[in-house]
Amino acid sequence: MRMDRRFFLGGTLALGAGACIPPDQSPLGRLAAELRIIEAAGNGTLGVEIYNTVTGASVGINQDRRFGHASSFKLSLAALLLQRHAAGTIDSDKRVMWTEADMIPHAPFTRERIATGATLRELARATQITSDNPAANILLRNLGGPAGLTAFWRSLGDEVSRLDRYEPEMNLVPAAEFRDTTTPAAMARTVARIVYGDVLPEAERAELKRWMVATETGLSRVRAGLPEGWVAGDKTGSSGLIGGTEYNYIDIGFAEGPKGEAPLTFACYFRARQTEAGMQPIGAETLARVGRIIKELAEPERGLPLVGKLY
Repeated sequence: MRMDRRFFLGGTLALGAGACIPPDQSPLGRLAAELRIIEAAGNGTLGVEIYNTVTGASVGINQDRRFGHASSFKLSLAALLLQRHAAGTIDSDKRVMWTEADMIPHAPFTRERIATGATLRELARATQITSDNPAANILLRNLGGPAGLTAFWRSLGDEVSRLDRYEPEMNLVPAAEFRDTTTPAAMARTVARIVYGDVLPEAERAELKRWMVATETGLSRVRAGLPEGWVAGDKTGSSGLIGGTEYNYIDIGFAEGPKGEAPLTFACYFRARQTEAGMQPIGAETLARVGRIIKELAEPERGLPLVGKLY
């Protein structure tokens, strides 16, 4: 109850401050105003891009501000393996081994399989669904390292996103850091190209979407705010600064309505100067509130501009 009241009060204050400025009454303007209210209620910095993959319409807040990836980069890493396998440049059924020296915290899959190893495809699945950190590092080493993933983004036309380090160092991204960052605008479109474009053949694209839907960490974030009947998948991320109080909550993915609404992609980043324990419920609620307005971008009756199908 206290959290709901805090969010209500924050939204009320934001509305009061906005009353001094002539509001943008267009459909996109009203959605952007809702995002600003959500940001104020969460008492942090919210970066969002919601992208309509059919019309090309988008809405967001702080769309071009840089945020750290945390574990959200693992979606693109899994996609990179599937792309290279389809192109015949790597065999995703290749079995690899690792040792105790490779183990770092959060290893639900690799700890269990340390004696037997796993295929690259199994590592990619574990990287996406369970966010296993050693699996991500092993996969990265087999795909050209951070530079290899950055090159993948560049091949998709994403000139912004970059990966510079391995887990766990890549999570150390203070507000002024440039390494291991992206922007909501760049990542929402990168997700669109991966999930709905021609980056992957149909079979690999369908497999990746299944992995995204099976990623349970997203059930309490953006997906928690979507209406019943929507199909969505995502990759989440969370990170904090060692010895500090800044915490980041991230969710990127896709959402499809049950009545033929245009498929949407989203990239959401929420950064607040609070401890992890204090941040988690606020971060989850902030991203869930973003989920509640996502469907509005797919509703044709809102009169959103048609700029041409991109994918």
